[in-house]
Amino acid sequence: MTTEFRRYLFPEGHPRIQEVKGLDAYEYRLAARAKGSFTGNLIEGWTPLYLQPFHGVTEAGTLREGLHPFQPAQPGEEAPVAAMVEAAESLLGDLALEDREKLLYPVDAVQWQTWANPEFMQFDTGLRLEFQPPQVRAKVLELVKTSLSPEGYELAHGMMLINGFLGETVGLESILNEFSYNFAIYGTPHPTNPWGWQLYGHHCAVNCLVVDGRMTLGPVFFGAEPNEIDEGPHQGLRAFDRRIDLATELMAALPAELRGAATLYKQIVDPAMPEGRVHPGDERHLAGAFQDNRVIPFEGIRVADMESEAQNLVFAILDEFISPLPSGPRAARLRELREHLDETWFSWIGGSAPGDVFYYRIQSPLIIVELDHHCGVFLDYNSPKRFHVHTVMRTPHGNDYGRSWVRQWQQAHSQPVA
Repeated sequence: MTTEFRRYLFPEGHPRIQEVKGLDAYEYRLAARAKGSFTGNLIEGWTPLYLQPFHGVTEAGTLREGLHPFQPAQPGEEAPVAAMVEAAESLLGDLALEDREKLLYPVDAVQWQTWANPEFMQFDTGLRLEFQPPQVRAKVLELVKTSLSPEGYELAHGMMLINGFLGETVGLESILNEFSYNFAIYGTPHPTNPWGWQLYGHHCAVNCLVVDGRMTLGPVFFGAEPNEIDEGPHQGLRAFDRRIDLATELMAALPAELRGAATLYKQIVDPAMPEGRVHPGDERHLAGAFQDNRVIPFEGIRVADMESEAQNLVFAILDEFISPLPSGPRAARLRELREHLDETWFSWIGGSAPGDVFYYRIQSPLIIVELDHHCGVFLDYNSPKRFHVHTVMRTPHGNDYGRSWVRQWQQAHSQPVA
């Protein structure tokens, strides 16, 4: 049986593929900036947002104090910092001085905010992995693997593998491959001082920070077109099934009145939507790249108004999104999220029957998670499909990139940290 996405492959020689075929990441970076082009317009719109001073996503425009108090990790909730430091130092030891300098930034550098999920490289932050020797790429992956949970590493690396599979499938291996990603380290790897790393590129962006045993991940972007590999050495790899299935179960568990109240728009592209609600690149996502200071109001229904079965499904979805955290930080994060049940909201766009395409958002003062089905980019379709999925996770009120924790740590120690 032919996998569904293969029905939408562009024909041989189609301009969508042919015009960028053979370009490398830097050549494509220049081509993507062409004024008036789809990618050029995206870059033009995003660039001023990156230049804004960071304060964080909020639901009403005002930062709430005290939402991210910094305390050292509780026993049993520690991040694997010692192993992370060892992996980071091993990576740094393999680099020439010039590459070390390109890889390293201050822990509170604005370059954290350069991450993006499209296939074109808007900002060349850190090292571009596809141009690094195999041992450097392997040590980057080892640092990522050491930092994340096993399922988190499998998901992040899976996005990279699917990206490579897409490149092979459509004949664009030079701009879509397993290592068409940038990697940077912020701060100096240390057992207690704040530091972290950033991996980003097409359909995969992870920002990880640790300080005094605590870990935060965010922003995190995972996506896939298609969301599976149907042939080759990684055949059978799939992504996002649980995030999709849990959400469909949640909508089915809601009584009709609450389901209707949660549904902002009945169609995923709805005539009732105001102008601008569907972004050319982000589509229905509100918390994507360069949206570090966006005001995203609570919408839909309060989770506290749901029956316990539906509430449990909400927290199962949240647990799925935070699953890249190692077990200790994951337990701490879930505990914190449950403490804000009364301020947790759920909203939906599109149909909710099995097989429907949709968007949903779960939002509280401590977290925003979104899932959206998207239109074609390297496959030929102009309405959202189930096999093209984007997901986003953010930490509102100033702790994306661990920024709130870093500032508190710096104040407590009365000094900036390199």
